[in-house]
Amino acid sequence: MEKPHKTAAELFAAQALATQLKSELTKNILPYWMGRVPNPDGGMYGRITGDDIVDPSAPIGNIMTARVLWTFASAYRLFKDSDDPVSAKHYLEMATMARNLIINRFYDPEFGGTYWSLNPDQTPQDTKKQIYAIAFTIYGLAELNRATGDGKALEYAIKLFNSIEDHSFDTEKNGYFEAFTREWNQIEDMRLSDKDANESKTMNTHLHILEAYTCLFRVWKNQLLEDRLRGLIEIFEQHILACDGHLKLFFNDDWECNYDIFSYGHDIEASWLIHEAALVLGDAEVLERIERLVPRIAAAAGEGFTPEGGMIYEKVGEEVDRDRHWWVQAESIVGYFNLWDHFGSQEGLENALCCWEFTKAHIIDRENGEWFWSLRADGSVNLDDDKAGFWKCPYHNGRMCMEIIERIESYK
Repeated sequence: MEKPHKTAAELFAAQALATQLKSELTKNILPYWMGRVPNPDGGMYGRITGDDIVDPSAPIGNIMTARVLWTFASAYRLFKDSDDPVSAKHYLEMATMARNLIINRFYDPEFGGTYWSLNPDQTPQDTKKQIYAIAFTIYGLAELNRATGDGKALEYAIKLFNSIEDHSFDTEKNGYFEAFTREWNQIEDMRLSDKDANESKTMNTHLHILEAYTCLFRVWKNQLLEDRLRGLIEIFEQHILACDGHLKLFFNDDWECNYDIFSYGHDIEASWLIHEAALVLGDAEVLERIERLVPRIAAAAGEGFTPEGGMIYEKVGEEVDRDRHWWVQAESIVGYFNLWDHFGSQEGLENALCCWEFTKAHIIDRENGEWFWSLRADGSVNLDDDKAGFWKCPYHNGRMCMEIIERIESYK
């Protein structure tokens, strides 16, 4: 589908947004991570508290490291030919540090895959194989190869792809199992975090395998990868997407879901990531099917969009969590912008702009840098959760900025 015609007023507003986001990315988000997270030993600190205090005793998470790799590799790709080569060089240095940490420390040379976490001295801490984390590692390595042609990054991305396919893919009922021991045996606790249900398959892991395989397919046109990417799109169509447009979250081996949960941030994030996967796959029939679904998924997410412009977190049964998390706002801006960019939705652009204004007013830390974890339902800023850590990374907000900067370039 060709992009719809945009009015001059819409383009002006979208370009103004991109200008603000470039400033936010290059003057706040990326400098914070370059300045605060690397440690003197050549690695990364595992945590910075909500009060902006470095915790040198914290373990280093695979997910955080992979997301740092992706973010700075993508930033280098975007800005390497810009008028600021010094900053681009620093982005590549940060990406290279994360890449080396992954290849030399996180990668398991005996059994394949990556460890869940390292001790501060970079020795293995938790050696379980969580497929979600391995997918993010593929995502980061593939993006580095896309940005620089780094052959070793692609080599390890392919190794990890093969590990997922060899050990996690369900050859009988389709999809991917959540987690394993270091030796790829069954593990009792498969949960990604203590907030998750202990089920064998989840929407979240499938969404980020989809994301990783999409990025890998940009640089490695392999037939099995193409088949699996197509299959992942179909899994979302057939098993994960509910009739009301929301995503179901937790499943047993047979794809049965017994949970009544709406995750508004995941809904809006999936609306554009599934669309991106179909675009990169390049199959016109698949793209036509997905483009019928994207507005419906975004509309379901919109049930959590508040009048002041923030997207609330989730609804579990009849209980609503009205906190506005940093990552949910970032994904909402991209998801709504995608509705305008590809579907011509003026409301989508308005929602993206409104959510950005909310984020500027309530989520960005103007004093210390980066973004707060969330704005609580009572209007107070959440300083209890991390500024940087296992789950708090520059990937959601950094990617949001880069997605819109890059998309606006296509209109020039």
